[in-house]
Order: sequence, then C-alpha cells, then structure tokens
Amino acid sequence: MSELPQNSYFYAVLMLFAGIGIPIMAALNAGLGSKLQSPAVAASILFAVAMAASLAYLLVFEGIPSSLSAPSTPFYFYLGGLFVVFYVLSVTWVAPRYGIGNAVSFVLLGQLVSMATIDQFGLMGAQQTSLTLQRFAGLIFMSIGVYLVVRK
Repeated sequence: MSELPQNSYFYAVLMLFAGIGIPIMAALNAGLGSKLQSPAVAASILFAVAMAASLAYLLVFEGIPSSLSAPSTPFYFYLGGLFVVFYVLSVTWVAPRYGIGNAVSFVLLGQLVSMATIDQFGLMGAQQTSLTLQRFAGLIFMSIGVYLVVRK
C-alpha cells in the first residue's frame, strides 16, 4: 500500500469522518436490531458486512499477508475486537431505549476519558502526552457538554 501523506489536517479530516460515522452506524444498527428484534443478530450482520469490506480492502490494497502474528506482539493487541463487539452490542441495545444522541454522547465522553488515560501513561505503545491543565479543562468542559446535551 502506498504511504498516506504525513499531514495533520488530512488525519484530522479522516478522523472527523470516522467520528461522523459512529452515530450513523449506531442509528442504522439500532434500527436493524429493533426491526429484527435482536441486537445480537443485528451486530452479527454488521460484523459480517464489516468482515467482507475489510477483507476486500486487505486484498485490493495490501494483498495476502505472509503472517498474522509477530513473535514480539503482546497477545492483548489481538483483543481490540472484543471492545468493538461490546460497543456494537451495547449501542444496538441501548440506543433505541435511550436515544442515539444520549448513547453516543456518553460513548464520546468514555472515549475522551480513555484517551486521556492512555496518552498520559503511554499505554499499549501509544505516544505519551501529558494530561496538562488545559487538557484536563477540556475534559471537564466536554463532560459539561455531555450533561447539557443529554439533560431533558
């Protein structure tokens, strides 16, 4: 695969679109789960579609990998899919009952708290970025924002 540009604006826009997709995915899957009367069936369909799409991407842009593991890779790096399953199942079940906006607002808050913790300690090989007073204030303001968005 050709290397993508090392441009922070490109990365920001790409992640903005990924973020836009999260509530869309939540709404689509919550609707599917409601129609099928099973969050688990809806999640399984989502994962089947995602698997087909990711395999197509892999084969078209990267080719068949020579190995699926590296000797120095910690086992827990392979467990990220468990968090995806938890997210998809929980949002598919919760969103129709609690609202897409409420559900995704708390997902966003959870992501920010987790991100700050991972960055502060450089966990799982992430680049370490200290939790400065400014970043902490941003988390507080985001928490207030979530409260304002979800309150009735």
